[in-house]
Amino acid sequence: MKAKTRMFGEIDIQEDKIITLESGMIGFPDMQKFTLIFDEEKGSKSHIMWLQSMDDPQTAFPVINPVTIKEDYNPSVSEELLKPLGDMKQEDTFVLTTVRVPKDIQDMSINLKAPIIINMSNNKGAQIIVEDDLPVRFKIYDLLKSRKEKAGE
Repeated sequence: MKAKTRMFGEIDIQEDKIITLESGMIGFPDMQKFTLIFDEEKGSKSHIMWLQSMDDPQTAFPVINPVTIKEDYNPSVSEELLKPLGDMKQEDTFVLTTVRVPKDIQDMSINLKAPIIINMSNNKGAQIIVEDDLPVRFKIYDLLKSRKEKAGE
C-alpha cells in the first residue's frame, strides 16, 4: 500500500508491516495504525527510527529501542495491560520509547515511563505507563556523544 508522509514523501508499506495500537499513542487516541521507518542512509549507525502514523501523514514519532541506551531497562508491566496484545512471547516482544528532541539538543531524552510494547507475531501494540519509578525524560545526549567519540566517528 502507498502511504504519504510529511518527512519521507510517498512510501510503499507492506500490509504486514502495519502496527495497530488500539488505544493510539498517549495524547493521540485517534491514531491507531503505524509503521516503523528506519533511516536507511545512516544504516546501523542511527538507532533512531520513526513510528509513522498511517492515519495522519503529518505525524511521525522518533523512537528508539531503550536497551540501546539503558541496557538494564526492564520495566514492570501489568499482565492485564498486555492482554489486548495477545500471547506475548519474549522473542516476539519489541519495546520502543519515544525520543524527545528539543531546540537545545543537549536536553534530548527518551521516555522510560511510557514504552510502546509491540507483539511482533500479530503486530498489535500499546503505549503503556509502567509501574516502576522511571523518568519521563531520561537524558541521552551525553551518552550518545560519548559513544560516538569512542567509536571514532
